[in-house]
Amino acid sequence: MRAAGLDMAQRRLVSQRLVASRLKGPKQVVEWLGAVQAQDYAGAKWALGQRIRGATDGDIERAFNRADILRTHVLRPTWHFVSPADIRWLLELTGQRVHAANASMYRKLGIDAALVRRSTNALTKALEGGSQLTREALRDALERAGVPTRGELRMGYIMMYAELEGLVCSGPRSGKQFTYALLDERVPRAPALEREEALAELSRRYFRSRGPATVHDFAKWSGLTVTDCRKGLEAVKHELEHETVDAKQYWFKQPKAPGGDGSSTTAHLLSIYDEYVSGYKDRSAIVTTTNAARLVAMGNALTGIVVVDGQIVGTWKRTFDGAAVRVRLELFARLKGIASSVLNAAVETYGQFLTMKVVRE
Repeated sequence: MRAAGLDMAQRRLVSQRLVASRLKGPKQVVEWLGAVQAQDYAGAKWALGQRIRGATDGDIERAFNRADILRTHVLRPTWHFVSPADIRWLLELTGQRVHAANASMYRKLGIDAALVRRSTNALTKALEGGSQLTREALRDALERAGVPTRGELRMGYIMMYAELEGLVCSGPRSGKQFTYALLDERVPRAPALEREEALAELSRRYFRSRGPATVHDFAKWSGLTVTDCRKGLEAVKHELEHETVDAKQYWFKQPKAPGGDGSSTTAHLLSIYDEYVSGYKDRSAIVTTTNAARLVAMGNALTGIVVVDGQIVGTWKRTFDGAAVRVRLELFARLKGIASSVLNAAVETYGQFLTMKVVRE
C-alpha cells in the first residue's frame, strides 16, 4: 500500500461498496457494513441507496417500515441502522459501553434504577400486543404511570436506555413521525452469540467493509475499548490482509468487485455521517489538512460532503422547491474534465433516488 491517500481511499470506496457494488437491498447493505449511523434519517437512507444500484428513497422507506432494517441506539450514543438478525448481539456487545458513556447524563437527569423499573413497566404495558407508538404517545403513557419526563432531553435518555436494554426498537413510521415497538414483538428471536463470537463477528464485518483500517479506527467506530478491538482482530486476522504505512498497521479484505476495482473516476454526494467518514478515527487518507480545517470551521453549517476519487473536495446542501430538489455545491477548487462530468452525474443520481427533478445551483 502506498502512503499516498488516493490508493487507500480507492480501496475503501470498494470495501464500502460505494463503487462496484452489487448489493441487492437495504438489508444486505446494513448487514455488510454491520451498522450504519442514522441520526440523520434522510442522509442514512441516501447512504444505503448509494450502495444499491437503482434504489429509491421509497425503497428504503418501505424496507424500514416492514422491519427489514431497524433503527436503534447501539455502538455509540447515537442511532444506527442494524439488521434484525444482528440487533440483539450488537446490543449485548456494545450496550453497556454506551450506558457507561451516558452515565453522567443519567445521574444529571435522575434516571436511576427505580425510574428504569417504572419506565420499563409503563413502556411494556403501552406497547404490548403489537402497538407501535410515537414518542409523544409514550411520553403520555410514562406520565400517567408516574414517570415524569420533564422535557425532550430526559425523555430521549429514557428511550435510549430502553433501546440499549433491548426492550424497544423502531416501529414503522406514522406519516413523518417515528414510532417504537417492543423488540421481542418486532423481531423474532435469533441464536445468541457468546461475547467472544460477537467480538469476532463485529471485527470481521468492520475490516472487510471498511478496510484498510487500523485497530484504533475500529475502536472509534465500535465504541469498544482498544483492548477488546485487538482481541476481536486477533480472532479474525487469519482471514485478512495487512500492510504497514507510516508505522501503522492497516487491515483489510478487499472484496471481489465484479463491477470494477474502483480505479475509474467517481464522484459522490455523501451525508456528513456516511460510514465513509464516520467509520474512521483517522481521516487523513480522504481529506487534506487544509480542507479538513475548512470543514471544521463550517461546524453546524456543514450538511454534506462532495467526494471525488475518494477525496473530500467540497460540500453540498439540498433544498426542496415543489416537485424539485435544488442541490447547491461549494467546491474547494474547480473541477475539470471527467471529474466535472462524473460529479454532474452524481447530482442526477441523487435526483433519481428521490424521484424528483434535480436543479443544480
